[in-house]
Amino acid sequence: MEFPAASAHRGLVPWLGLLLAVFPSCLPIWIPPTTAKIAFVSTGAAEGQDVILPIRNSSHNSTAFMWYRGTEMKLSNLIGIFVLGSDEYLKGPGYSGRESANLDGSLVIRNLTTSDEGLYRVVALLQNYQRAFGIVSLSVYTQLSEPILLASSTTVKENEDAVEMTCYSSVRSTYWLFNGKRLQLNWRMTLSQDKRSLTIDPVRREDAGNYQCKISNPISSVESAPVVLEVKY
Repeated sequence: MEFPAASAHRGLVPWLGLLLAVFPSCLPIWIPPTTAKIAFVSTGAAEGQDVILPIRNSSHNSTAFMWYRGTEMKLSNLIGIFVLGSDEYLKGPGYSGRESANLDGSLVIRNLTTSDEGLYRVVALLQNYQRAFGIVSLSVYTQLSEPILLASSTTVKENEDAVEMTCYSSVRSTYWLFNGKRLQLNWRMTLSQDKRSLTIDPVRREDAGNYQCKISNPISSVESAPVVLEVKY
């Protein structure tokens, strides 16, 4: 893991140099007093992509950034310490080989996996022996597979029969389409609590047509193959 070259005038403050020299024995125990908070940030990206965990309101007096997986500042969670203006850095037990840092201290994670999802804590070490901290929430979205829509029957009699359609997928966010448009529910239509099952009871002739279920997440959406409902009258 290499930290990009920053401005040469920043240098390594004496206490930070000492901290690096005795790492990891004192790191979980001694951290300078807290002075400020870096704003909480949420970000997300697709599995397999690269993502930057940004820092907001960071101080220009920052000399180094410490990144942790999770919110606990303990050695086992440490990804690394990135020192501004120096080629020195430390890898922690939380380093996976895919992390690096930008000049502003933001963390770069390459080739995201679902195991990367969660909270990250960042600590900015300042020149005045103090620190600022913040938390970044990372969401990792998987590519969606096409849902499967099945019906209890595709040919029914008007005012006599009922039909139940079920959308099979691993995603909770489910929508229903009728003839390519968002389904408008009426008093004869009932959705299950998880919105994966649609019941029409009784069926009427205006219910005849193409039904689909649609699933989505923040990066994509996928529709099922249509089920054609025929209503005899």
